[in-house]
Amino acid sequence: MEAVQEGIDTLASLEERINRAVQLIGNLRNENSQLQQRLTTTNEELTSAKAQCAQLQGSYEQLRRETGSFEQDAKRLSQEVEELRGERKQVRSRIEKLLSQLDLLSAS
Repeated sequence: MEAVQEGIDTLASLEERINRAVQLIGNLRNENSQLQQRLTTTNEELTSAKAQCAQLQGSYEQLRRETGSFEQDAKRLSQEVEELRGERKQVRSRIEKLLSQLDLLSAS
């Protein structure tokens, strides 16, 4: 009878261990499923972030080109302003000469 009782205890112990293993496997499968979902979501977010990064990089390059163009325009306009200032100075000088000649004519 003792042998039968030991066999039953051993069987009960084995059954308990199997039940714990089954429960552990079920928990691990659930955890694996959740991790797979998180991985899928993370991969989608990564793809989206890469697309945004590429778009931003394209915008950055376009802005760099535009900035270079604006800088060239600003330099050209600055040169034009300096030329116009020089011309204005020459015109002013010529007008002053003409006015002084007129003053000489009217004084005589």
